[in-house]
Amino acid sequence: MNRFLQSKITGALLLLLLVFLIGVFGFVYAFAYTWIDAIYMTVITITTVGFGELHPLSPSEKIFTSLLILSSIFIVGYAIKVISEYVLSQNNIGNLRQKKVKKQVDALDNHIIVCGYGRNGRQASQKLAAYNTPFVVVEMNDEVIDRFKEDKVLFIHGNADEDEILYKAGIDRASTLICALPSDADNLFIVLSARQINSKLKIISRATEETSYKKLKLAGADNVIMPDRIGGAHMASLVVVPDLVEFLDNLTVSGEEDSINVEQIPFKKVCPSGEELAITDLDLRKKTGCSIIGYKSPSGEYIVNPEPTTLIEKDSKLIVIGRPNQIERLKELYNV
Repeated sequence: MNRFLQSKITGALLLLLLVFLIGVFGFVYAFAYTWIDAIYMTVITITTVGFGELHPLSPSEKIFTSLLILSSIFIVGYAIKVISEYVLSQNNIGNLRQKKVKKQVDALDNHIIVCGYGRNGRQASQKLAAYNTPFVVVEMNDEVIDRFKEDKVLFIHGNADEDEILYKAGIDRASTLICALPSDADNLFIVLSARQINSKLKIISRATEETSYKKLKLAGADNVIMPDRIGGAHMASLVVVPDLVEFLDNLTVSGEEDSINVEQIPFKKVCPSGEELAITDLDLRKKTGCSIIGYKSPSGEYIVNPEPTTLIEKDSKLIVIGRPNQIERLKELYNV
């Protein structure tokens, strides 16, 4: 809508310029006015201010001036209408959008805050959306927000290193913060601020430089991701162990067809009664076709390919693998 109005404004301004040039050149070349007199006559004619002519007009000059007045009335009126529509639409749409976003953000709890909607921030948002996880994006670039407003993302406009903006995004109620800004210094400052505001917040930050890794961890980041290092290691692995990498690339959590899926299940889902059971007692393979490939204990320790006798403790999680239809069966059975 805004782009359409902007194009109409451009057209109206071009029409105004065209009428102005016709008036100036007409008075100069058709009636031998000087350039200064031609500009003066064109301006007072187009604006209809009512100033007097430089000298009595001949019949041909009167006809030319009358046509110029009639054309300018319609064109100036059209230009004023288009510009007014654009200004009103900007104010109304912007205010309505901000109020709507604020209302939706205020209703969120245990949501995710993504700082920055660049390449990494957008990828994180798409993954969260695929998993129906509520999230808010903090972005300071107006052009980025306008370009991706069709993504149905809750945008908070502002600088994420300001506490006021973080509070607008609901940081005091959020469960996780993802810092995806390109600058390590900005991410570091945001991590420090966020950790002071919400000590229970899980913070995941992007880093570019090796030296920033430890600083971000010391500042309070739970996880620090270095996309460049991951990308380089991935490319090297495609040379050394290509089949293994290709298999791992097929692992997904988004439920794509003809792929192998990985899912995590918390204790309260597999043991809704609260009773701690052994893996073998679940009989997960027979019920869903999925296999348990990992176990995360309440203390955070990971066990790969746990034994069937492993006891599933409270606050623990199971990592399972299966085909899409098996994962769907798992979700239906355990309401994941």
